[in-house]
Amino acid sequence: PTRNHKAEADLAAEMAAGLGMKVRRDMLPTMGAEDFGRFLELIPGSYAWIGNGDSAGLHHPEFNYNDALLPIAARYLAGTAKAALG
Repeated sequence: PTRNHKAEADLAAEMAAGLGMKVRRDMLPTMGAEDFGRFLELIPGSYAWIGNGDSAGLHHPEFNYNDALLPIAARYLAGTAKAALG
């Protein structure tokens, strides 16, 4: 299963909260990202989901990506990477 490292998860959550994103820390380990979980066995990191609002699930044929999320998701990912790299 995918299990985040605390320091990296804290950094990701802090960045998300700073951007006004809703942060949930109550997620259980998941097999939904088992390949990434393998990376986390080797290198400290954190796996995060960015919600999509009211849409069908990701692999559902009626899934509709919320394009309005692109700017905030980009700020989140870039900001988290910049903070992690110092």
